[in-house]
Amino acid sequence: MGRKVIIIGPAYPLRGGIANFNEALYRAYEKAGASVEIVSFSVQYPSMLFPGKSQVESDTRPDPGLRIQSLIHSLNPVSWLRSARYINQQKPDYVVVRFWLPFMAMSLGSILRFLNKDIHIIALVDNAIPHEKRPGDGLLTHYFMSRAQGFVTMSKSVLNDLSQFTQSVHKRFIPHPVYDIYGEPVPMKEAREALGLNADDKLLLFFGFVRKYKGLNLLLDAMADPRLEAMNVKLIVAGEFYEDSATYLSQIQQNKLTERVILHDHFIPAEDIARYFGAANMVAQTYLSATQSGVTQIAYHFGRPMLVTDVGGLAEIVPHNQAGYVCEQSPADIADAVVDFFEQNREPEMARFVQSKAPEFSWEAMVNGIEELFSNLVNDDKK
Repeated sequence: MGRKVIIIGPAYPLRGGIANFNEALYRAYEKAGASVEIVSFSVQYPSMLFPGKSQVESDTRPDPGLRIQSLIHSLNPVSWLRSARYINQQKPDYVVVRFWLPFMAMSLGSILRFLNKDIHIIALVDNAIPHEKRPGDGLLTHYFMSRAQGFVTMSKSVLNDLSQFTQSVHKRFIPHPVYDIYGEPVPMKEAREALGLNADDKLLLFFGFVRKYKGLNLLLDAMADPRLEAMNVKLIVAGEFYEDSATYLSQIQQNKLTERVILHDHFIPAEDIARYFGAANMVAQTYLSATQSGVTQIAYHFGRPMLVTDVGGLAEIVPHNQAGYVCEQSPADIADAVVDFFEQNREPEMARFVQSKAPEFSWEAMVNGIEELFSNLVNDDKK
């Protein structure tokens, strides 16, 4: 490729799905022959605004060869100027800048304004409209979007949302690639032994940070369905609570689920993720609001059927009755799907479909799509 690319966004030692994505994208560019590095945050969220226990990984970097510059302080304008100066000195052909939250618009949007005019800017937009809305979101998002020249989204719903913020014709939908950075699948018996789970249980997995928009409350109400109780279906919630857990703990008690809901309410390190997905019969994402989700792409890598609600781009990624189920935001509909899955022994056929579809979501396709968008921007400049 011979291209020089800088990714602007979270990376190690910051933790979470976006950081993991950026590192996987780095490797894909490197594989394609590009010179690539990541300009990340020294401070992403002030501690008073961060809902979790820690923003950083506790383990060592899995790939010390990654070139990561932790320069951006989200609230320090001096760092924005320094970050832009550093990027300008590297003279990249283009930058890929992540946008997932209006809070980041001032820092990232300002950095983009300080970049040299010959550096093309492609925004990789996770959410144009946030799941949890606050006053001023629109103004902040406009500030960021007005400087980007090209846009990539990973769901069609976000692509449509972009029309509220930009009239650019250089917009493209590229599906979220499969996460292949968490190791090989672990056999179910081995995974359950490692996690201290019963080998014979019917087990659903709710994975990732717990926030209101992810709809754990719907799943807990579905779990109370007498049919699931009779089948002894269990749920493992694996992830740190990013809000007060008291509401969910009360719901578990009221629904008499204390014996059937297993809480691993802490951050799940990368080296354990394969075990959680290997242990599950099906992955449940009963979201109230969604765009795309990295959890579905982890499930694709590990060949696990999925149950998702019909919001955002989830139904685009999980074909109904093939890769799993697309349900209404209704505990009854969710419970119906779980009953069908276990009563009709749908797991083998759905797992085979998931495994056959996973290659469609490649990192090579993501890099190639961004490259085509960059070429279109260059050609427009010549007109």
